[in-house]
Amino acid sequence: MAFRTSSIRLARVLTKQSQPTAHRTISTAAALQPQNYSINNILCSSRSSSLISNNIYCHSFSTKPEEEQPSDEATTAAAQSPSDDTEETITNNDTSAEDTITKLETQIKDLKDQVLRSLAEQENVRSIAKRDVQNAKTFAITSFVKSLLDTSDNLSRALNAVPEELRHDHENQPVLANLYEGISMTETGLNKAFNKNGLKKFGEKGEKFDPNIHEALFEYPDPEGEVGNIGQVMKVGFMLNERVVRPAEVGVVKAP
Repeated sequence: MAFRTSSIRLARVLTKQSQPTAHRTISTAAALQPQNYSINNILCSSRSSSLISNNIYCHSFSTKPEEEQPSDEATTAAAQSPSDDTEETITNNDTSAEDTITKLETQIKDLKDQVLRSLAEQENVRSIAKRDVQNAKTFAITSFVKSLLDTSDNLSRALNAVPEELRHDHENQPVLANLYEGISMTETGLNKAFNKNGLKKFGEKGEKFDPNIHEALFEYPDPEGEVGNIGQVMKVGFMLNERVVRPAEVGVVKAP
């Protein structure tokens, strides 16, 4: 009991004498941290080394046979000599590629044909529209011209109604002669207006009969006229810009 008491006292004295300051405690703790870290690393390294050694030791006593690796010559021969399946796959790929090319060429041909047809149709539509516009511009006065044809016919009938010997007899028939001159001047001005707008008269005695522009009302024998020619003109015809507005009504000479 006395020995135990003396030991306790001695331990207390040594503790008081060896108690460090605050600065010394911090430095000691800082110095001890790397040592603890080094000890941990050493422990981890020792554990890893022991595991590796155990693995090597177990592997040395293992009875499992090692897998044989193919040699380089066998690998090269297998790569250089493809199987029948590979050749068949290549053949099928070539056939499918040729079929695809044929289909694409057919589609291109059809598309070219459609484009050409579309362009031709557009050109036809453009030509028809241009022709219609030109015709509308050229023959826009057709209806107006037809309404004036009767006036021209009446003026011609009035002139033909005056006897030839009285048409210029200003001494005996001054009124009739002046009237004839006025009607003649009116007809001349009307004909000039017609010609200016592309309207022309046709159908005179002695012309060759043309069924496209003449309308034969009758035939009669005339020893002085030539067979097939116009012998009499009942009504003159009119043509607007080379298009017949009204055919000439005539009598044709026939053989006796």
